[in-house]
Amino acid sequence: MSGKLTVIGLGPGNADQVTPEAGNAVAEASFFYGYKPYLDRLNLGPHQQAVASDNREELARAKEALAKAAEGHAVAVVSGGDPGVFAMAAAVCEAIEAGPDEWRELDIAVVPGITAMLAVAARIGAPLGHDFCAISLSDNLKPWDLIELRLLAAAGAGFVIALYNPISKARPWQLGRAFEALAAVLPGTVPVIFGRAAGRPDERIEVTPLALADPARADMATCIIIGSPETRIIKRNGRPALVYTPRSATGPGR
Repeated sequence: MSGKLTVIGLGPGNADQVTPEAGNAVAEASFFYGYKPYLDRLNLGPHQQAVASDNREELARAKEALAKAAEGHAVAVVSGGDPGVFAMAAAVCEAIEAGPDEWRELDIAVVPGITAMLAVAARIGAPLGHDFCAISLSDNLKPWDLIELRLLAAAGAGFVIALYNPISKARPWQLGRAFEALAAVLPGTVPVIFGRAAGRPDERIEVTPLALADPARADMATCIIIGSPETRIIKRNGRPALVYTPRSATGPGR
């Protein structure tokens, strides 16, 4: 029997935001590999088995899942959000490239999901309405100098910036340094959106100007969106403000 490995995006955590395609892929798999909080979102049947691992063991998890699929099983690797955005799809591809030839013969599928920046943006308006980029602040797999260079380049080019992996106990200073770097090239009035657990019961969405952005407002469940100088806030009587970036742009210095 030919094995299959499917990388599934479960979205930001709201069951209503799991796509039908992802639900069907879950129903078809027998073995599930992932970070335990993501696996806990699944309602597995008696014929299905979950294999949990730490969130920092992505490559080892991918290899274990591929080996199980190579035995002829229907295997799923689950990610929160979208598996192709700082998540397991890249780890699976890395493992296949460096692994045995039999892994290249497997049926591989990637099922997309709603990623954190889209969930946060939808809760506040349309901050991603014009050009934007996503940057992970984790320096586990790339040097901080490169992260800061990319932050400055994106801000200087007028991109709205979505920050993933902003802060953790092991990385307590990076977000503050990012705010300091961006404040050197962006107006202090640029809105910063702290979107924690968007769509879940413990959701917290806050908007503050860059000059007052406090790293302590974030944790690893937070996605941060930093507006461009053209991002606007629409205040509304008795209703939450809307934050949006206009579809048109004039360019720097105009």
